[in-house]
Amino acid sequence: MVERTLRHAPQVNPSAKTSTPKLFVIDTNVLMHDPTSLFRFEEHDIYLPIFTLEELDNNKKGVTEVARNARQASRYLDELVTAASAINPNGIAEGIPLKAQSGGAATGRLFLQTEAISTALPSSLAGGKADNQIIAVVMHLQHEHPKRSVILVSKDINMRIKARALGIAAEDYFNDKVLEDTDLLYSGMRELPPDFWDRHGKAMESWQQAGQTYYRVTGPLCQSLLVNEFVYLEPKGPGETPLYALVKEITGRTALLQTLRDYTHQKNNVWGITARNREQNFALNLLMNPEIDFVTLLGQAGTGKTLLTLAAGLMLTLELKVYTEIIMTRVTVPVGEDIGFLPGTEEEKMNPWMGALEDNLDVLNKTDDDAGEWGRAATRDLIRSRIKVKSLNFMRGRTFINKYLIIDEAQNLTPKQMKTLITRAGPGTKVVVLGNIAQIDTPYLTEGSSGLTYVVDRFKGWSHSGHVTLLRGERSRLADHAAAIL
Repeated sequence: MVERTLRHAPQVNPSAKTSTPKLFVIDTNVLMHDPTSLFRFEEHDIYLPIFTLEELDNNKKGVTEVARNARQASRYLDELVTAASAINPNGIAEGIPLKAQSGGAATGRLFLQTEAISTALPSSLAGGKADNQIIAVVMHLQHEHPKRSVILVSKDINMRIKARALGIAAEDYFNDKVLEDTDLLYSGMRELPPDFWDRHGKAMESWQQAGQTYYRVTGPLCQSLLVNEFVYLEPKGPGETPLYALVKEITGRTALLQTLRDYTHQKNNVWGITARNREQNFALNLLMNPEIDFVTLLGQAGTGKTLLTLAAGLMLTLELKVYTEIIMTRVTVPVGEDIGFLPGTEEEKMNPWMGALEDNLDVLNKTDDDAGEWGRAATRDLIRSRIKVKSLNFMRGRTFINKYLIIDEAQNLTPKQMKTLITRAGPGTKVVVLGNIAQIDTPYLTEGSSGLTYVVDRFKGWSHSGHVTLLRGERSRLADHAAAIL
């Protein structure tokens, strides 16, 4: 297994801290994926071939995320080179000191290719291709520095395969990965041990307020709980009632638990929708809570993410008047071949991508059986007037005030794009992010580096955010079976 030195410093013996830093040769796609990668190699040195600079220049034009990153990487390089030249005319040849972005002490050094590379490529590799020229640079550096570990870093799988076939150490760029194993991703809930009350409820306080029960419990488990995490304890036998609660506060070894509103009961229905399982009940408690500004819902197809979110949005917007409008957006990544140019306004262009919205609105509009056909038609028109469909391409610079913002298919967003969207939220706005990290359609994202994984991990424990991973599919027995076996 390749040592992943990009995320953590190598394990060094305390008595031998003078070990030689590694030399990483950076491919262009790493800089275009993350311009700040220049500052993320800790004490190790970085080498940029001239072909990397050429490819940055070739990709700097346009309004795409890749073009923006190429321009930003060029700006960082210009700042570094200018500062080094001002201090020492020979600073570039000797290596430019790199500082961490937090402003810490200098760590590794940056070397730019200023010499001709004489290493000959194998005859099977085309000499004019930039990838092969970068491989030639790595081979040259291995020959020049036999005692140093020279490693190629690239997001290009085929380039890494070619390099390893030639005996060159090659690694992917790991720093953007939130988790190596997505099974460790925060689920937003945990089951309490059967002896929880015996171990944590000895000096327990309990009281009722506004129709809900509060418990203040103390014990070793409380330290590992997070604010707004759901906890549950299923009944051991007949006659016992389950405990479904939300962690409201953590103070040392003491936790304050608040029981939930039961959205599985018809009297608490949300726009005619009731929760069909425990996780949907948890999700509705987050969606209907005005104190929660940011909600993330993960789950496979058919678990009810969009339906629950829209039902709560309609209730909060049309009935309770908490928000003035529902805004829905999603990433426009096709599953198969692209169908080409779509005519019309922004909303008309987005309509083909909003089939899930239309399907769920049909379900929600049929929940009122007493309204009749005319009543349902009027309700449908009212709903459509309060839901706006927006494209991600036009989100920069906008501020949404008192809006209910839904970001669908968020697994296809990068962490930077996710930051751009969430920071659009103004006063009184609630942001709900939906997605399934098992259905990533963007070629350069993985489950560990998706923006959805990123925000779930970064927002956990914040007092105004909540997360639930929906587990049970409620679409149909066919959909459930297909999800299990295919």
